[in-house]
Amino acid sequence: MSLEQQVMTEMKEAMKAKDEASLRSLRAIKAEIIKAKTEPGANGTVTEEGELKLLQKMVKQRRDSLEIYQQQNRADLAQKEQEEISVIEKFLPKQLSEAELKEALGKIIAEVGASSPADMGKVMGAATKQLSGQADGKAISAAVKELLSK
Repeated sequence: MSLEQQVMTEMKEAMKAKDEASLRSLRAIKAEIIKAKTEPGANGTVTEEGELKLLQKMVKQRRDSLEIYQQQNRADLAQKEQEEISVIEKFLPKQLSEAELKEALGKIIAEVGASSPADMGKVMGAATKQLSGQADGKAISAAVKELLSK
């Protein structure tokens, strides 16, 4: 079942349950899918990889907003962002824990032969490809810095 079909099914359930938070999030996902389908060169379809990137982008935007709202003591808006993040994350692959991330990065560092912080670019290139959808870019970057500076 494609992401769009899953979203439509979930939207029907959310409407029946009168779940405003889920409905708001699902409508945002649907809008992004439609936008991606209508972009030049998309030919009215979105690849599975494209869907994954789209969802990751949405979560990142909401996390950034959440951070700002928390800094400004806007609990009402922060709550909405948190609700949307939890709904969108249901469609993403399981995220790696910090320990799993470091273990995977350790293998990647060994594969590319990185030994110092100067090799971070090589490691990040391989890591973002291999761990796409399983970890946030900021988390990967922070863990790579920590592992290479040891």
